[in-house]
Amino acid sequence: MERTDKNNYYLDIADTALKRATCIRRKFGAAIIKDDNIISTGYCGAPRGRKNCCDLGFCEREKQNVPRGQRYELCRSVHAEQNAVISAGRERTIGATLYLVGRDAKTNEIVPNTDCCSMCKRVVINAGIEKVVIRLTDTEYKVVNVSDWVENDDSLN
Repeated sequence: MERTDKNNYYLDIADTALKRATCIRRKFGAAIIKDDNIISTGYCGAPRGRKNCCDLGFCEREKQNVPRGQRYELCRSVHAEQNAVISAGRERTIGATLYLVGRDAKTNEIVPNTDCCSMCKRVVINAGIEKVVIRLTDTEYKVVNVSDWVENDDSLN
């Protein structure tokens, strides 16, 4: 019997969370894990009570042809990482690992070169999260030490 390794197991949980995402451009899911316990999950979607892009039928960033990684202030969504941190509370995230998966909303393909945006990096740093594991393919991933974001301050631009 072949078992899935723990990183892919937790990435699969984040991948399941993204199925709740309401963005019509990119769907992201996140899971925060500490001591082999699921602390929280999150997915991208509009703030509670506000209309989602999928309800409106358009994405403002897509409508304006904004390139990936730019003009996040136009996005209606609270990002998956942010929602996971909000649901967890800082006392539970210190020393934890955040697992992140992104998929194209139209093709369901894994978003290449996924990384946390500069806003989410700030949230992850302040939450005290130690590592971020990002899915690259269905079985491959990269591990980012959050301390690198602190030491390389330019990464937050």
